[in-house]
Amino acid sequence: MAVGPVRKFLNHHYRHFNSASLIDAANGYTKHIDDGNKMMVCLAGAMSTAELGLSLAEMIRKGKVHAISCTGANLEEDVYNLVAHDEYCRIPDWRSLTAKEETKLYNKGFNRVTDTCIPEEAAMRKIERLMWQEWANAEKKGESNPPHVYFWRLFEKKEFVKQFQIDKSASWLFAAWEKKIPIFTPGWEDSTLANMFAAACINGKVKNPHTVNSGIQTMMRLAEWYTEASKKSSIGMFQIGGGIAGDFPICVVPMLHQDLKRKVRRWGYFCQISDSTTSYGSYSGAVPNEKITWGKLEETTPRFMIESDATIVAPLVFAHVLNW
Repeated sequence: MAVGPVRKFLNHHYRHFNSASLIDAANGYTKHIDDGNKMMVCLAGAMSTAELGLSLAEMIRKGKVHAISCTGANLEEDVYNLVAHDEYCRIPDWRSLTAKEETKLYNKGFNRVTDTCIPEEAAMRKIERLMWQEWANAEKKGESNPPHVYFWRLFEKKEFVKQFQIDKSASWLFAAWEKKIPIFTPGWEDSTLANMFAAACINGKVKNPHTVNSGIQTMMRLAEWYTEASKKSSIGMFQIGGGIAGDFPICVVPMLHQDLKRKVRRWGYFCQISDSTTSYGSYSGAVPNEKITWGKLEETTPRFMIESDATIVAPLVFAHVLNW
């Protein structure tokens, strides 16, 4: 097979230090998949607003990703970008913004994520109004679903898809819907849409808070998926950033071993992209070896740590794996 230009460039120039770790991790990812195994990608931070979908969606379509663990923010912000991209505002010199300028942005209805301002009315409130109907319908039926299911139900409606302002091929969540890969969203409460849902539960508009799955329900669903999926293949984890998106799923293995006494494989590949400094108590910056002592990884598990900016590194790793 011919080597793609991006992969060729990376192989030639990325030879040492963090750049070499990137190549090692990408080669390990490719080998893991080529050996017939599965990969979970974990999204922390604001990777959807950074438009990671431009590369991650293709990874999903090409069968390089078999499950997603993501924060509620990454889940919703992929959809916000779909329906309101043209109303977003980018501020290149965001580091020099004064408090007064930040207030002006707020008064204009913008919510800033580094250099990108998300329009509240065109994105957040628009999706909230659509979600009300989905939540209400589910509550009437006594349903309890993961948060992504309600987005997927919107994708099934042609009138909603017609409102997209960017090509749907750039949405990782839309690609996940097309492939029907499992998505796990721990700590969904820590997101804009979930705040709206919580407020509705408080003021009585929603009677059953479990209309959207709780964290415990999410862990139970993950445990069953991992148990079944790991019977046929090893499951790897590619973690982008730190925090709950990666911490939540990786601990399912010791829970299955120690608390449920199930014989399942430990994670068969691990890579984390992080700029968190390793220090006492900093789990997000902890080296992968530490996870061996918790029963999450084997001594022989291929493991990598790329200490760099995920918005730069993740698309390059994906490009390498896709042989672009």
